[in-house]
Amino acid sequence: MKIAAYAAGMIVSLMSATALAQDTTPAIVFDMGGKFDKSFNEAAYNGAERFKKETGTAYREFEITNENQREQALTNLARRGVGVIVSVGFAQQAAVEKIAPQFPNVKFVIIDSVVNAPNAQSIIFKEEEGSFLVGALAAMASKTGKVGFVGGMDIPLIRAFGCGYAQGAKYINPKAEYIANMTGTTPAAWRDPAKGAELAISQFDRGVDVVFAAAGGTGIGVMQAAKDKGKLAVGVDSNQNHVQPGTVLTSMLKRVDNAVYNSFMDVKKGTWKAGTISLGLKEEGVDWALDDNNRKLVTADMEAKIKSIRADIISGKIKAVDYRANNNSCPVS
Repeated sequence: MKIAAYAAGMIVSLMSATALAQDTTPAIVFDMGGKFDKSFNEAAYNGAERFKKETGTAYREFEITNENQREQALTNLARRGVGVIVSVGFAQQAAVEKIAPQFPNVKFVIIDSVVNAPNAQSIIFKEEEGSFLVGALAAMASKTGKVGFVGGMDIPLIRAFGCGYAQGAKYINPKAEYIANMTGTTPAAWRDPAKGAELAISQFDRGVDVVFAAAGGTGIGVMQAAKDKGKLAVGVDSNQNHVQPGTVLTSMLKRVDNAVYNSFMDVKKGTWKAGTISLGLKEEGVDWALDDNNRKLVTADMEAKIKSIRADIISGKIKAVDYRANNNSCPVS
């Protein structure tokens, strides 16, 4: 009897250990554009890789190539017993809202949208703050007083990037002219470099000499056009200064890598909590990029000015208005 009881105890212990292992297995679902888009998805990938390198813990992944795959991907990963699934991108909101309640023991994280569920964590960013910084830098670098913006899919999120950028430019130069174009109204807008180049060139032809691209893979075309035309581009999400060194003025960093890394680590540490997390400059969720690739484009005076603006936004002295919270309206144009 004692042997049987001991054996039963061992089985329970093994089952508990297995459950614990399952509870901390992370997974990530990349959205359209792929994990090597050099922008949004790749930032998320870098965060997952950092977690893997530091902890030695592997993660599962899925790359969405068809919009109908989102629910299937979440369901399959949840059934495999993973502990947390990070869904990259607002487009996965409906899928998370549907699947999360079906797997109450799995933790779901969505980036760039909000899902209200007891087992869901929503991570959103103050894009307007980082965009304000690069807009200010663009205005300082511009010789024509005209700055441009090429957005990807025409949605409030991307309009928020453009609005923050325009605010920053006009903070430096109230007479600055802001010209904006959106690539499209479907997910294809994130992966059309040719269209991005076309829109950038049309802006250059109108006198713009600095263009900010918030368009995923489409932005690669914008940066190529800037190089070809002898103009400047501004990257987004990941540090894209290296894509066209000496031509990319800076990049608006959206630290999706930190969001993914922290979500994975919080689950591993047992400190993960459901709810909404908002990340701005103060929380190191957004920023601007300065490195060897753009060092010659940013003077000491420009750098000092951006650092001053950055501190003032964090302190509240400067208010970067969120397009979405302002009834989808920008205070400047």
